[in-house]
Amino acid sequence: MKSFVHAIVLSLLFAAQAFAADKVNINTADAATLDRVLVGVGPSKAAAIVEYRKANGPFKSAEELAMVKGIGLKTVELNRDRIELRAAATQAGKPAAAAAAGTAAKPKPVARR
Repeated sequence: MKSFVHAIVLSLLFAAQAFAADKVNINTADAATLDRVLVGVGPSKAAAIVEYRKANGPFKSAEELAMVKGIGLKTVELNRDRIELRAAATQAGKPAAAAAAGTAAKPKPVARR
């Protein structure tokens, strides 16, 4: 009977966590938001994420979070459903890639013989 009750309690906790899971864009969120949303990430690890991002640019994958001191792949896996990677918007809401493409120089034609 005791194990049955434990199983029900665990099921309810997992269900509640699935419904309550917020998402966070690790490329734009501040340390306070990262601390609040990510499981196993406190204030110092959240600050380390922001500093790593400032020094190295935006994250290209969730796994890249493991490059931050104090964050391992286990923490990344625990948070996989919470992590978003959208690029920061630029030029009045245009995605960064689209904005960069609009300003890129056209390649010069190659002379053929």
